[in-house]
Amino acid sequence: MVRKTRTYQRVLKLRHFIASTAIVLALLAIPAAAQNSKPQPVPVADLVPDARDTAFPGVMTLEVDATDVDRAIFSMKQTIPVPDNARSAGRFTLLYPQWLPGNHAPRGEIEKLAGLKFSANGKPLAWRRDSLDVNAFHLTLPKGVREVVAEFQFVSPTASNQGRVVVAPRMMNLRWNNVSLYPAGYFTRNIPVDAAVTWPAGWQAGSAMRPKRTTGNRIAYERVDYDTLVDSPVFAGAHFKSWPLSDKVTLNVVADAPEYLAATPDQIEAHKRLVAEAEHLFGVRHYDRYDFLLSLSDEMSGIGIEHHRSSENGVGTGYFTDWAKGPGSRNLLPHEMTHSWNGKHRRPQGIWAPDFRTPSRDDLLWVYEGQTQFWGYVLGARSGLFTYQDTLDAFASIAAGLDRRAGRDWRPLVDTTHDPIIAARRPKGWTSYQRSEDYYNEGMMIWLEADQIIRRESGNARSLQDFARSFFGGREGDWGVVTYELPDVIAALNAVQPYDWQGFFQTRVFEVTPEVSKQGFALGGYELVYGPEASNFIRSGEAASGTTDLSHSIGLIVEKDGKIAQVMWGSPAFAAGMTVGDQITGVAGRDYSGEALKAAVAATTTTGTVDLLVKRGKRYRETALSYRGGLRYPALRKTGQGETGLDRLLAPQTR
Repeated sequence: MVRKTRTYQRVLKLRHFIASTAIVLALLAIPAAAQNSKPQPVPVADLVPDARDTAFPGVMTLEVDATDVDRAIFSMKQTIPVPDNARSAGRFTLLYPQWLPGNHAPRGEIEKLAGLKFSANGKPLAWRRDSLDVNAFHLTLPKGVREVVAEFQFVSPTASNQGRVVVAPRMMNLRWNNVSLYPAGYFTRNIPVDAAVTWPAGWQAGSAMRPKRTTGNRIAYERVDYDTLVDSPVFAGAHFKSWPLSDKVTLNVVADAPEYLAATPDQIEAHKRLVAEAEHLFGVRHYDRYDFLLSLSDEMSGIGIEHHRSSENGVGTGYFTDWAKGPGSRNLLPHEMTHSWNGKHRRPQGIWAPDFRTPSRDDLLWVYEGQTQFWGYVLGARSGLFTYQDTLDAFASIAAGLDRRAGRDWRPLVDTTHDPIIAARRPKGWTSYQRSEDYYNEGMMIWLEADQIIRRESGNARSLQDFARSFFGGREGDWGVVTYELPDVIAALNAVQPYDWQGFFQTRVFEVTPEVSKQGFALGGYELVYGPEASNFIRSGEAASGTTDLSHSIGLIVEKDGKIAQVMWGSPAFAAGMTVGDQITGVAGRDYSGEALKAAVAATTTTGTVDLLVKRGKRYRETALSYRGGLRYPALRKTGQGETGLDRLLAPQTR
């Protein structure tokens, strides 16, 4: 019996060992992830009230001190009435503008907002930044608070690596979205504002807003709604001059020095013709007044942003004084003025927003910006800001550049409309393959073709100008917003000239294409060709940028010091392993220069190679580019006799 029991115990131990071993082996077989903790998402409450189309109860006041030019700091005091619902809840939310019209992306510079303090009845108020929307500030209100005072600074960039420089020693660009907050829960068009600025002594200012009262160097502006305030920036400076261009349009210019304001009568006359041609084109004026704001500076950053009754335009100091050297930046003002009709009055539904928190849906930027680019070049030619030949050369350069976009084989044009959000205009290593905001120039090519199709189909009885008048027209003086979708565009085109516009846009906008369509040139009586001589348009562009453009031959754009700015994907330079950031230090055994590089490329019809010494970091290498095409630049060549469709498009309409 004892022997039996001991045997039984041994059996039990053996079974226990086997069972334990099996459990261990089973546990080892289970994936390690199954042992980890697994959280579940928790819904995140959006604490910021949605914008409603109701009147805001009261008037905001905004005081801006813009006198600290040396440190480029704006100081603000803003008083904001508290609505009844916020008083009863004890909670009030203020927003800093984030999604800015004309930027097509969230470009609000919240990181430069500093020193923020809130108070009510002379006592500090507690505030907390929203963890979901960092542009929102939640205030805790004691009972009885009827208005909130906000005091803060906007520490604007003092160097370009901090962002766009908006304050220079003798001028500044005040953008109201940088220096103000607004209450959440309301359409911005329903929030009244009284704004005032104290400017540096002796400075003058230009804006679509008009002064209500001037006391010394403090200007109190007329009351406007917050939407109009943000849409009405100011250029101010010590060297300031204005020219009336029509009964409603003014050219306001600030410059680094007075000599840059020396515009000739002929130059001002060309700007007057621009206004006349634009108003003739669209048939009505969607503004009660319009102010070009133009800075001529090598110290304040350039800009080109549209507004309904004004535009911000920043170019170099030689806009007037270097006029004879080429067209330079003279396409900028025609483009931005066109936006008063296309982009501001007529606006894609996805781009219009009730406040500056609502994201933009940019799918129709090829209409918004593309057709504006088209009319900008047309108006430049019609007014004489661009010569006829410079316009043709610009078209040729644009078309050839689009053909260099190797990324056409994977990225359709419509996808580039999202680039303002995707890339935010940050530098790209392979722009030709990644593509960029091509909806501007390729959109222009599409609308050029549409114009020529309408002319052909109607026997030259109609053109895209008929579409512009019907689609962007309306009531004289209406500077409100009328939205549209793609079916509205197609319907308006068919009303002008029946055609398969849906199919036309499908193939050019929504599908990948091996090259840009040049049917606009062909129908207009021209063809794109290449030759060894650069056009005046290309030469002036090289002079302005300090680059050597060999993108159509060896596939390089090179800066003055030999650093490579762009390499075309699939080009001879690409095949040789060159990339952005490399520096060419030698050409054919000699020091680098742009002229030496051009001479070496020109000689390739005989040599078949371009011998370079290239530096990358601390290393040097000898590189031989295999190429036999010589210098190669685009141009347009007339294919027919007499006046062609393109000739008629660019001809002046008001003289």
